[in-house]
Amino acid sequence: MNGVKSNKDSESSSESPKEEEEQAPIINDEKLLTLLQQLESHSPSIPDGVTEHYLNRAGMNTDDTRIVRLVSLAGQKFLSDILNDAWRLSKLKGSAQTSRSAKNKEKRSLLIVEDVASALSERGITLKRPPYYT
Repeated sequence: MNGVKSNKDSESSSESPKEEEEQAPIINDEKLLTLLQQLESHSPSIPDGVTEHYLNRAGMNTDDTRIVRLVSLAGQKFLSDILNDAWRLSKLKGSAQTSRSAKNKEKRSLLIVEDVASALSERGITLKRPPYYT
């Protein structure tokens, strides 16, 4: 009555199996279920709004926050791998320079654009600097 279903109305009317499948997909894999539950509570380093903006620019419109957070997590992993590679390259350069000059006892790592550019070039991404920096 009045567009609202009560328990009695839902018991008396049976929905077709096709309508039930469309309402909520059934997931049997435990690992996938735990991943989806973790995505709901996890807040990645890349904010949801930023990820949604770039997903919309790419032509993907979604209201599911789990998908947005999964893409954010993949982007975070990609950036983490690049920065980790750049940091290792920087450490290799630093160890070669400190072996030449043993005077500097304080070891500070500094990440420079050239190290990031070389880490990106390993993945097939070229980084071009503006002409006023050359």
